[in-house]
Amino acid sequence: MPKLLAVMLGAALGGLARYLTVSMLTERFASRFPWGTFTVNVTGCFLIGLISTFLAERSASPVWGLFLVTGILGGYTTFSAFGWETVQLSRQGEHWLALGNVLASATAGYASVWLGVWIARR
Repeated sequence: MPKLLAVMLGAALGGLARYLTVSMLTERFASRFPWGTFTVNVTGCFLIGLISTFLAERSASPVWGLFLVTGILGGYTTFSAFGWETVQLSRQGEHWLALGNVLASATAGYASVWLGVWIARR
């Protein structure tokens, strides 16, 4: 039961963090490009690299991984929203923005995971 509670509590917190982050960025930066989702995906990638490496290399309790990675980051990241928004951009004729979203998200996501791993190992 502690494992299930860790995931559920983490997912609630991650979902709230995603909502607040996307809402704030959408209000602040009015754009056709989905900056909120992009930011959440990139920061989520960085955090999964940082937290997963930190937990693995310090032999932390598996419950912490369930709470932080599966729960919070699972609720926080929005890769499914990224896919949907990219398809919508294409349907609206914004093919270059859709391609830019795919390339920027994949590149920045990979770099962010790598950076998180690098920082955690220092």
